[in-house]
Formats: sequence, C-alpha cells, structure tokens
Amino acid sequence: MSPEYAQKLGEFAYVWGWPMVNMLNRRATITKAPKPAYLNGVLPVAPQGQLAMLNDYITPDETFVTCPNQDVVYGLGFFDLDSQPVVIQVPDFKDRFWVYALYDQRTNQFGQLGKPYGTKPGFYLLVGPNWKGEKPTGITDVVKSPTTLANSIPRVFQNDTKEDKQAIQPVINQIVAYPLSEFDGKMKTIVYKKLPVIQGPASDGKETKWVVPEKFFDENQLGKVLEILPPLEGEQELYAQLKELLAAAKSDPAIKEALVKTAQKTEENTIKSFFLWKNNGVAAGNGWNRSFYSADWTGSGKYDYYNRAATAKSNMFDNRPNETQYYYTDQASDKSQLEGKNNYKITFASGQEPPVDGFWSLTLYNEHHLFSKNSINRYSLGTKNKGLKKNKDGSLTIIVSSVSPGAEMESNWLPSPKGTFSLYIRAYWGKEGVTKGTWTPPVIIKY
Repeated sequence: MSPEYAQKLGEFAYVWGWPMVNMLNRRATITKAPKPAYLNGVLPVAPQGQLAMLNDYITPDETFVTCPNQDVVYGLGFFDLDSQPVVIQVPDFKDRFWVYALYDQRTNQFGQLGKPYGTKPGFYLLVGPNWKGEKPTGITDVVKSPTTLANSIPRVFQNDTKEDKQAIQPVINQIVAYPLSEFDGKMKTIVYKKLPVIQGPASDGKETKWVVPEKFFDENQLGKVLEILPPLEGEQELYAQLKELLAAAKSDPAIKEALVKTAQKTEENTIKSFFLWKNNGVAAGNGWNRSFYSADWTGSGKYDYYNRAATAKSNMFDNRPNETQYYYTDQASDKSQLEGKNNYKITFASGQEPPVDGFWSLTLYNEHHLFSKNSINRYSLGTKNKGLKKNKDGSLTIIVSSVSPGAEMESNWLPSPKGTFSLYIRAYWGKEGVTKGTWTPPVIIKY
C-alpha cells in the first residue's frame, strides 16, 4: 500500500468514522464518573450502565455538546448493552411532553420511548444486538439496540416558571437507569438536585474536541470502532479495506504519517465546513434549512455518510424527524450573515407558529453553536414562555438584538452576542406541516 493510496482511502475513512469515534470518546469521558454527578457542575454524567439527570435547564456554561436547548430538562447515560443489559425507568409524566432518545454507536436512534409513542409508565430493558434472553418478570418491554455501545438522552419539557421547575422534580427524580442485575421491580429514586460536582476538562469556549485528528487512525480509535461495531449490509469490503489500512499504518511509519496529515487536512477542509447550516439538511424556505435524516440517516435506504458526519459535527444528538424537526440558518433572509451589530425582527403570522403537538422554540447560538451569556439569561423563546406578547393582528414578533428593544417588547427579546450567530427553530412532535415539510419558517428582517 502506497502513502498516496492510503491518503485517498484515509479521506473517506475519516468522514465515515468521525461520528463513531466521537461516540467512543464521549463514552470514555462520561463513564469515568464513579457515581451519578455533574461534570464541572453543568453536564450530567454517570458510570456505564447508569444515567444522570439535570434538575433544571442546561446552563450557558455547558460546552460538552453543541446546540443544547432550554425547553427541556436533559439526562445522559452511556451503555455497553451486550455485556450489561440496562433497565430504564419511565415514571408517570401525565400530560407533560417527554421522550427518551436512544442512540446507537452510528448516532441513529433506536426504540420508541416517549409521549409521541404512547409509552406507558414502567420498566424498559435495553439490550444489545446479541441478547437472546426472555423478557424478565416485571419488565414492561424489551428495546434492542443494533450496536452494543449506546446512550440515552431523556428530554422532559419544562415551562419557564418557578412553579413548573418545582413540579417537575418528583418526575425527573424517577428517571433512573441501572444494570438488569439490580432490578427488583421497585421504582428507584435519585434526588438529582443533590448530585455532587466532579471536575472534568476545562472549557475553551468551544465544544470539547471529541475527535483528535492526530489519534484518529490509532488502534484504540478507528481500530476500536472496527472491532466492536459490525458492518452494515454492504460494508464488509469497506471494513476489510480499513483494517488493511490500519495494519499498513502500524507497520509502515510513512503510511502512518500520511494518514495523520490526511486526518488533519480532512478535519480542516471537510468536517469544519459541516458546522455551516447551509451544509446541513435541505432548504426549508426564507433562507432556512431543515433537518432531513437526522438520527435516522439510514432511513432512506441509503448510507448517507456525509449527512451523518455533518449532523454529528453541527448537532450531535438530534432527535429523529418524527419526534423533532429542526430549522436553522446563519443568515438573515437577505442572505447576509447574522451579526450582533445588527437588529432583526422575526414575525410569525397569526396562526403560523410552528404547528406542533409538543412544543416549539427559537434558540440563538454563537459561532460555536453554544450559548453566549447575556444580561437577562435568556437563550430561547417559545412555548415555555408564558409572557410572550402578540401583535394586534395575532402575529408574534421576536426581536433579536444585542441591546434591549425597550420595556414594551423586552418579553419578546432574544439577546444576541457581539459577533456572528445562528438561529435555530425546534418543532417537537410536529403536526402535518412540520412532518411533511410544508410549513415555512418566517422571514428574518434586518432593521
């Protein structure tokens, strides 16, 4: 194998394997926690086979994952389901919207646990692809992952009021996961407000670098993915080629050097470009794009490796389209970059807010797809905000600017940072206009 051949194959391998290596390294960090805790006080972490929940909205200090939202209370847990089946509890959420997004190593969702699916309270057993047991007594249902490495990110809607933040506590405290060996048929409780804080990597204001180009082609990175993740139908020859590539790199320093340079170049020239919203999803109108195969990238019957990598880079843990539709843009409707030096108006015509059975929101992110702290600690507006004011004709105008629009419109103000930023609409449990892509996001007017 020549270095030139290795470089060409390496370019594809880097895009192909980027999401799975990302998942591998997240699990390695998150599961270091000796017990459920808050990493740096902002991210719920737990040992493998367990999960932890936040007790309120995620804070603007969080940089471990891009595009967080402040509509839900999040949880997080990573599992090795072939070696350790996991029980995950579903309490009685009553009328509150909730969904447990379950992701396999390829970043596809599996299973159907949530209000959109009519899931009943109970105990659900998560198992790996090689599990062949019978459903244990007391288990409500068994949910099988197509990969042994998997994770869960529960999302529970919360209104932005003191009353609801208090009312949600008993419910989220019963969102608990643990190994099957600990199952006794009784609903367990963790008071998440009392979790300890443990220290993790310091933040530089950007998302944690989960994929390191210089290490990507190491045996414990891409090599580990090829070891624990069986090929999809049609990928057998690809796996053989990639294993040959890694074997050549191990025995030939020139090939290893070529692959490191290839990884660095592909990260800079390809992966980095996936952060732009124009390179994600499909056009939705008025300058917005919308998610398409997010969290379900094999749903089209095709293996869309580039779209998968784009989603993993820009917003790693999207929900599948029937649960959530995302609309995003870096530009105003005149195609100019959104910038904090400008003021913007976004008006939803009367009756034209995102049509949903769950909830919707408009979130603002800085250039790193994270929150920038502001004077009123507000990062999104939508269903959760009961103080939004409508215009006389029933339309809803949201003001995006770096300075307050004044007392009369401050309830509808979304503060922007000084630099560039992007806007992001979430439509959870969408109605037909959302699910069929016929609803059009509003015009963003610079004024």
